[in-house]
Amino acid sequence: MKYFSLLTLFALAMTYSTIYAQSNKGIPAIANHPRLLFLEGEEKALASAVKVDRYKQRVHHEILAECEEILHTVPVERIKVGMRMLPTSREAMLRIFYLSYSWRMTGDSRYVERAKDELHAISSFTDWNPSHFLDVAEMTIAAAIGYDWLYKELSPEERTRIKDAILKKGLEPSFDSRYNWWLKATHNWNQVCNAGMLLGALAIYEDDVALAEKIIERGKESIQLPMKDYEPDGAYPEGYMYWGYGTTFNVLFINAMERAFGQAYDLSSTPSFLETASFMQNMTGVTGDSFNFSDSDLGGVLQPSMFWFAQKTNNPSLLWVEREHMVKLSANVREDNRILPLTLIWSQDSDLQSIDPPKNRMWAGKGKTPVALMRSSWTDSSAIYVGFKGGSPSTNHGHMDVGSFVMESDGIRWAIDFGREDYRLLESQNINIWNFDQNSERWGVFKYSNLAHNTLTVNGELQNVKGYAPLIDFFETDDSTTATMDLSSLYPQLTTLKRNVTIANGEKVTIKDLYGSRSDESTIRWSMLTDATVSLSDAKTAVLTKDGKQLKLQVNVPYDILLKTWVTDRDYMGNDTQIVGFEIKVEPYQTGEIIVHLVPLHHSSYKKSNQSLSP
Repeated sequence: MKYFSLLTLFALAMTYSTIYAQSNKGIPAIANHPRLLFLEGEEKALASAVKVDRYKQRVHHEILAECEEILHTVPVERIKVGMRMLPTSREAMLRIFYLSYSWRMTGDSRYVERAKDELHAISSFTDWNPSHFLDVAEMTIAAAIGYDWLYKELSPEERTRIKDAILKKGLEPSFDSRYNWWLKATHNWNQVCNAGMLLGALAIYEDDVALAEKIIERGKESIQLPMKDYEPDGAYPEGYMYWGYGTTFNVLFINAMERAFGQAYDLSSTPSFLETASFMQNMTGVTGDSFNFSDSDLGGVLQPSMFWFAQKTNNPSLLWVEREHMVKLSANVREDNRILPLTLIWSQDSDLQSIDPPKNRMWAGKGKTPVALMRSSWTDSSAIYVGFKGGSPSTNHGHMDVGSFVMESDGIRWAIDFGREDYRLLESQNINIWNFDQNSERWGVFKYSNLAHNTLTVNGELQNVKGYAPLIDFFETDDSTTATMDLSSLYPQLTTLKRNVTIANGEKVTIKDLYGSRSDESTIRWSMLTDATVSLSDAKTAVLTKDGKQLKLQVNVPYDILLKTWVTDRDYMGNDTQIVGFEIKVEPYQTGEIIVHLVPLHHSSYKKSNQSLSP
């Protein structure tokens, strides 16, 4: 037994010395190439995992199919639109990630040769556009992955060319004070840029250890700033789309450190950061669309970092929604999936064919942008879903959407959100959308104002940019979920304004607003944006119709109101939109409540269904 143990220890030591090269000069142990995320010799185990799981097979085959398409294109070119070169950087990252992965998994020389062409192209660019440093960060990752994953296939000349590009066009500009303001940022720029610099430094680590160590230590300190934004319980201030961006690159940073040096990286154990996966899981509605508040797009897409979170927390149910996105992948394989191979690398040990649905029907988080995310069921395709938010318009990428909500039932999103406006379009018109002062031009953009969201407007005025709505109460019972936000500081015209949203018995949603007025008369407008057809039944009732389904909107107030609609002249997923709502006159010092019920008309009582959404 002792002999066996000694042999085992010797074998482990030999394996460690093979994978993690160690210098006699006291340099920390670092893995040999390939060392970024997917280490040498791990291809065989991943191939075995893919072979026995139909979900992984689908992703693997989509990557290979996309590589076949790439082979028929020309290498990326340095194209800059306005101040950004980001689409070029992202295309380069997608191509090099996919081609490098496919080469390692199949040995098909066509993939490695084409990846070399892409690496040659980006290395020949005059620069990677440091004035918009996201472009540099993503291009550095593209070059680093190609350099590292294809290291043994590159000639000395090719290595030198790529390494010099990473150093001169990626890492060195990050020390220029004109470009590195993101080191002090608390949002996604910090996460993306630090991840880019880290992967670049790790890729060429042995060539300039002092520089690499400087970048590593700088990044470890800097990236803690945006990680604080997940406190106290994982809610991400910038919403769905920027969670997918910032958090994914934060995970890249952590995992690259862990894999390259073969030891746990302490930032990954931060409770609020690990809990953010539950936030993201609940940000997708029953329809598969996201709760797209603030500057977020609507479409729910596959999130590779969720597979890392599931593995890290040993919670497979976090992948309940992601598995659905894997099934739909062919429709949007290129959409925000430039690091798609990591989905397979991070899910290697997960059995995606046996996942239980989440247990809770509600997730609530506080922090900079509090949210309450509720549904009547995880397995009923006709279930009700509500996403409800608080927070402040001053949050990075924020809108005046405090108190807003989205609502689904019967597979239809009835209460919608426009999401983001095209930045480039607004910038081309010289509109300063990045100033968040009360009188900023940003709030003159209709989609950014409270008039375009499912919230309240008082006296036709904008929400108070410096206001903040906390989540003050929430709970889940066997038959209901409910949450309350205090919106008072957003509306200085009122003494108090609290909004409560409840899903009751899986049958209806109730929005209740409790208000108190000051010494002047005020007008409160209640509004809900929809792309359904609206039929006004009477002064307090409307029926919304879409795709053969119907929803009743019923107002319950003790005084006369008149439901009406406002045309928006803006489309939503190609559909015309309108706002349905009403106004009430509030007397001085008056208190009261506004109650609105949203009732799906497909049934009179909720029936639980065991029908799985999974194919």
